[in-house]
Amino acid sequence: MMVIFLLLIIFMLALLNFLQYRCKRHRQENLTYIHKRLKRMIDAKTDEKLLLHTDNTDVKQLLIEINRLLEHNQKMMANYNKTEISMRKMLSNISHDLKTPLTVVLGYIEIMLNDSNRSNQKAEVLLEKIHDKTGEVLDLIKKFFDLAKLESGDKDIPLTRVNMNELCRKNILNFYEVLTLKGFDVGIELPEENLYALANEEELDRVFHNLISNAIQYGAAGKVLGLMLRSDEQSVYVDVWDKGKGISELHKDLVFERMYTLEDSRNKSFQGSGLGLTITKRLVEKMDGQILLTSKPYEKTTFTVKLKRITY
Repeated sequence: MMVIFLLLIIFMLALLNFLQYRCKRHRQENLTYIHKRLKRMIDAKTDEKLLLHTDNTDVKQLLIEINRLLEHNQKMMANYNKTEISMRKMLSNISHDLKTPLTVVLGYIEIMLNDSNRSNQKAEVLLEKIHDKTGEVLDLIKKFFDLAKLESGDKDIPLTRVNMNELCRKNILNFYEVLTLKGFDVGIELPEENLYALANEEELDRVFHNLISNAIQYGAAGKVLGLMLRSDEQSVYVDVWDKGKGISELHKDLVFERMYTLEDSRNKSFQGSGLGLTITKRLVEKMDGQILLTSKPYEKTTFTVKLKRITY
């Protein structure tokens, strides 16, 4: 009886050892498969997920985490590729926008150097044109470096309590002469009570300068420009709108991208660096706000700046 009992124990130990061996071998096969599959996926730079049928809980958890890592890596690569394409386009556009005024400047300088009989009046006209074109180049370079500082996080924007009524009045008045000369009808809607937002007044001036300039430039066909200040319990909203050519559905998600310009932006009537709205969006986001866009061409195009409201 004791012999049988010992034989049974030996059999059970042998069976347990065999099962452990099989489990270890199966786990090793799974790990080898995972290793080879991962190597193949990385070498081929595919967007696949790692799939494996197994009952092993530890291997299942490992697969879940590996697939999470793969998904994160794929998103990072997609963002990198998008940024690289954007940077190439930005450099191409910067090259174009710098080359054009610099070529003009060189042309004016050559005229001055080769025309020994030029009058003082003609020289003054040429120098004024050189001055204007040089200003365009400096403005573009400044915008480029401003955007670089914003995106790198090097630009510190302290937030304080800002009177939005006063800020809106000031910014629309800054464009009074331009709007009058261009024959715009202006609609301003401000509440009687003062509204306050958590923001930076200097950077908000820049935001609204960009948005109003943009509305004048691209909304000229409608000859109407509006500014509305409104609020709810949590937020303050400023709408800058026009009734010009607007922005089609195809372009709505692209207008805030670096160096993006509309198809006809190389025409003199619609010329721009493509950095203004990108900088505007980054500035608003730095102030913990949002900028929104709605547009029906030749009906109404509205850029809305949303900021945190302060009620005290």
